[in-house]
Amino acid sequence: MSREFVERREGSLYVAGSRVPLAHIAQEFQSGESPEAIRSHYPTLSLEAVYGAIAFYLGHRDEVDNDMAERKRAEEEFTSTHPAPRELKEKLDHARQQLLPRRI
Repeated sequence: MSREFVERREGSLYVAGSRVPLAHIAQEFQSGESPEAIRSHYPTLSLEAVYGAIAFYLGHRDEVDNDMAERKRAEEEFTSTHPAPRELKEKLDHARQQLLPRRI
């Protein structure tokens, strides 16, 4: 029995049956996160789905890297034309800095 763990939707790759972009899983994996740690960041995913997504990434690196680059380009384009209010950006940066030590 074979199961698909990744699907293409809206021109991008996602963990099948979820709203989680494969790019997010791949970035965390590249940063050295274990599958179990990645799973803890996405409670809607099973550990099996995380391992399946990582296996897909390892077998299709060029395709996933291209998807990641396109997502980053689109995000940068959006943020350059829709800047966040300064106060919100400061709050988000502060929260991000507080969370970073927890993930190490």
